[in-house]
Amino acid sequence: MILAVGLPVWYLLYKQLLPFSHYFTYSLLGLEKGSHLAESIQFFVYDSPKVMLLLTLVVFVIGMIRSFFTPERNRKYLAGKREVVGNVMAALLGIVTPFCSCSAIPLFLGFVQAGVPLGVTFSFLIAAPMINEIALILLYGLLGWKVAALYLCSGLMIAVVAGWIIGRLNLEHWIEDWVQEMRTAPPLVMEQKLSWSDRVEQGLEAVRDIVGKVWVYVLAGIAAGAVIHGYVPEDFMSRIMGRDNWWSVPAAVLMGIPMYSSAAGMVPVVEALLGKGAALGTALAFMMSVIALSLPEMVILRKVLKPKMIALFVTVVGSGILFTGYLFNLYLS
Repeated sequence: MILAVGLPVWYLLYKQLLPFSHYFTYSLLGLEKGSHLAESIQFFVYDSPKVMLLLTLVVFVIGMIRSFFTPERNRKYLAGKREVVGNVMAALLGIVTPFCSCSAIPLFLGFVQAGVPLGVTFSFLIAAPMINEIALILLYGLLGWKVAALYLCSGLMIAVVAGWIIGRLNLEHWIEDWVQEMRTAPPLVMEQKLSWSDRVEQGLEAVRDIVGKVWVYVLAGIAAGAVIHGYVPEDFMSRIMGRDNWWSVPAAVLMGIPMYSSAAGMVPVVEALLGKGAALGTALAFMMSVIALSLPEMVILRKVLKPKMIALFVTVVGSGILFTGYLFNLYLS
């Protein structure tokens, strides 16, 4: 019943967004077409409900899908898996698993307790926030399937390779001692059988939980994108973040690390940057660093990892992001 009523209403609302943004900006407010303020307001009025509608639909569908991939089941799948195979499986499972910075420690502890190899665990921890399925679908909706596919493939590559490298170095002693002791404790696994009505309810709960947490970041990202869209000159970003500037990719990564935003909040910013001439590789490197290497997440992971391990984590993942940024800029030049 919810789907039968909700989907047609969603579609009708979505189709009216562009004409409403034009009416609001140029007729209701009476702003002049082509002015900086009008361009910014029209971008914000159009993209805000557009991204929120897409986000709500995507989170609902993914919430239902995620009911088949619980953290307990993922730990059972990954426990005892060897390198490479385990890294790939962990990265793929990371895409469809509920994850945010606040859940990093419980997931890490659960994987350690279940006997999942360290490198495989890191492949999961890298993929889960960075290859966010919500961001992928928003990228597809706003920028097309090629950008979404490039983001997916590069994120998976970084997660698999970085996890493999960390696993090969045998650095279990760089985990905090109290975490090491958990390997001897029996893992607590709780399975729950769900009906389809339960899965629909989980989808609705995911909307209430995720959208309720990230909407501020999404609107902030759209507002930033609106300012860039309306006020930044056409050639400004091509000079600063263009593919011809070798330093643009590392600068974008360094700028992204202190920031914190959800993946959904970064998509409108990337859209605006690309519209103003930023190179695709540089813009995606910026987005990846904000999501995968954010300072708040490093602070949280410090509770379970020693400083040397965090430094290695940042170095390996950052190198992967740099490589991806340069590769995209070179390939798409």
